[in-house]
Amino acid sequence: MNFTKQHFRTVLRPLALAGVSLFSGLAVAQGATSNWPHWRGPFFNGSTTETNLPATFSKTENVRWAAAMPGPAASTPVVWNDLVFVSSTDPAGGHLLALALDRRSGRELWRRVTGDRISRDNLSNFASPSPAADGDRVIFFYGSGELVAFNHAGEKLWERNLCADFGEFAFLWTFAASPLLLEDQLIIQVLQRDVPVNGRGRAGGPIESYLLSVDPRTGKDLWKVTRPSDAVAESREAFTSPVPFTHEGRREILVVGGDCLTGHDPATGRELWRWGTWNPTRIGHWRLVPSPVAGGGVILACGPKSAPIFAIKAGGSGLLDDSHIAWSSRDERDVTTDVPTPLFYQGDFFVLSDLKKTLARVDPASGKVKWQVATPGNAKYEASPTGADGRIFLQNFRGDVVVVNAADGSIAHQAQMGEPGDDRTRSTIIAAHGQLFIRTNQKLYCIGRAD
Repeated sequence: MNFTKQHFRTVLRPLALAGVSLFSGLAVAQGATSNWPHWRGPFFNGSTTETNLPATFSKTENVRWAAAMPGPAASTPVVWNDLVFVSSTDPAGGHLLALALDRRSGRELWRRVTGDRISRDNLSNFASPSPAADGDRVIFFYGSGELVAFNHAGEKLWERNLCADFGEFAFLWTFAASPLLLEDQLIIQVLQRDVPVNGRGRAGGPIESYLLSVDPRTGKDLWKVTRPSDAVAESREAFTSPVPFTHEGRREILVVGGDCLTGHDPATGRELWRWGTWNPTRIGHWRLVPSPVAGGGVILACGPKSAPIFAIKAGGSGLLDDSHIAWSSRDERDVTTDVPTPLFYQGDFFVLSDLKKTLARVDPASGKVKWQVATPGNAKYEASPTGADGRIFLQNFRGDVVVVNAADGSIAHQAQMGEPGDDRTRSTIIAAHGQLFIRTNQKLYCIGRAD
């Protein structure tokens, strides 16, 4: 990424406050406020150092602006300075869209058509991957394989389609991994089946899972590596996204899926280590949705469908066995997640279970649950939790927002932000520049104090 001196000025302190170790210069914190350039925020773990966020809000209270969305999407908006970038569907026109809004007013600055198909099943759509931005560009990626880069003025820099280049994604449902814009690389993972499923998958050649590094300036490949797997059937599929991590000076890209968790050299994609003892009988329906998250010297890998969470000790090399498991949640049956990616914030993990309907604060050293609270209502929570200003922000399928006090798990606020009849709202709430951005199926709200 190309940052200005202002971007670097206060990097170290926000990194220390967030309790994470990332690549030098990756955080984009600027004093008490920061951009949100990636699906999981400036620290790639769902947290930010944002403060002074409003204690209460609704569709009318503390709303700076509300912008109508062309259609539903599970993608999360990203923010760079005064620009908000949004992926969307346009059901009326049958298109995929890339949008840029003015952060201060909500005015649409530009809109670009990026694809001519919006979905292939009734549970999701192609606008599930989130965009990624830096100081020069924004890159949009879609479940149809479309990959498009624009400058901040909306001028197209380059485009390509990964399915056209390497074969259609071999997924039972719809591919949804978000890209990682990292220094001078754009990294994308495709963890898929090794044979076609329902006619989906490359014809006339092998189907491989892979990591791909692309030059964000040109769209040209920098490196591509195969990621092998012993998983079978649907267990080879992952809807997870790659995450950067640094431990004791070693820089890695974390990848989970295909029955294993791996760390990769960002310069070459070479696999540094691998752990995968959690599915010894090779259950065939262990597709993974939660991305990896690191903190406190461990990396979480979340088993699907009410399976335990495993904390793997950072710093390993080669093939890791069970001695590298710091702890698991086998004895804490409610500490599990099938879809939401856990949050690392204020030195702890926050695990949102969409199936058990709980949110738990978990100690990274021991796995001990510090508190646990039931999520309000009956609607499912699949959007990942966000940590900011001492609170945890959640959104359920109906667009109901719940704010939880990070210290004790008490419910601090609730707001109905969705519209009647809304369902499958999956976009994660984000915080940037003293404001919350809440995307429902029909609107994008900017929430901020009046002052």
